[in-house]
Amino acid sequence: MIYRGKARKLIMADGTEYRGTGFGADTKARVCELVFNTSPVGYQEILSDPSYTDQFVVMAYPLIGNYGINRDDFETRTPTIGGLVIRDYNDQPSNFRSTRLLSDVMKELAIPGITGPDTREIVRKIRSQGTQKALIADADLPVEEGMRLIRETVLPRDAVSRVSRTYRENYISMNGKYHIAAIDFGMKENIVRSFVRRGCSVTVFPWNVTADEVMRASPDGIFLSNGPGDPADVTEAIELVRQLRGKYPIFGICLGHQIIALACGGRTYKLKFGHRGGNPPVKNLLTGKTEITSQNHSYAVDESTLEGTGLVVTHRNILDGTVEGMRCERDRMISVQYHPESSPGPHDSAYLFDEFLRLMER
Repeated sequence: MIYRGKARKLIMADGTEYRGTGFGADTKARVCELVFNTSPVGYQEILSDPSYTDQFVVMAYPLIGNYGINRDDFETRTPTIGGLVIRDYNDQPSNFRSTRLLSDVMKELAIPGITGPDTREIVRKIRSQGTQKALIADADLPVEEGMRLIRETVLPRDAVSRVSRTYRENYISMNGKYHIAAIDFGMKENIVRSFVRRGCSVTVFPWNVTADEVMRASPDGIFLSNGPGDPADVTEAIELVRQLRGKYPIFGICLGHQIIALACGGRTYKLKFGHRGGNPPVKNLLTGKTEITSQNHSYAVDESTLEGTGLVVTHRNILDGTVEGMRCERDRMISVQYHPESSPGPHDSAYLFDEFLRLMER
């Protein structure tokens, strides 16, 4: 179908211009990092995933908006994604759970979108050139002015501090066998639900909590969440893990996985175009099984720097060989680069929550 809205354009840092139709918020010209996601479903979870802070997400699957927005699938209360770039926006959803239109929700959240560009071409360009800055603006903005804005815009490096809770929050399980201290770097809501379903009570702390504050809560284990940006920028979290290492079982995912590596003396690096989608295959080196995973990250752990850290690689990306999981048996630490809470899926990796619970039994 043809969505009728205001003419809008996308300009990439290499000077390429794509014209289309605007939906969502009618914002001023905005510059963000341009990335892509290959998931065919889950646009509501992608829209509300804090890990997409300050990023324009190109949806590789063409039809978006066709099942609307519902009240239950948001992954954060205040989405901070930069914008959406899609091929075909549908504002006549058909789904029994739908209560609102995607465009209307984006307007309320001040999130711009553009529909119509050849997203296949944009994805191929990102894969060949790497992620880069881009601009979404009204169609009458001259390319030269857009390129000036792109050049002069410095992307912020304080995303974690902007998306994390600023206060302590408790989630009580009536049959709670374990108490987990979760550090919020941009944590998705389904992570808490995954723990509570397993009979765990969870205390969620802000990103810059001190080790003393965590220890005063008397947790049985520490969880380090996902989040946006470069893990090396979150120095407070790196120091936190150094102080808590060996005192409690620790489980980190995504950004939390990278922070564990840095805290133990390893290094991280930025991938050319990252991993974002619902089907990257990962091999569990301990079992030999392959998991289909949900991923969203720009950085990876440098395996060559792990010698002497106590960390061993337990999971590996089948497509590019990057580190997808680590373990330190002595300090009872496990971590994965992907999302075992997997909202909206797949659910191959949900066993990792149970593995963390077994670490707390020891």
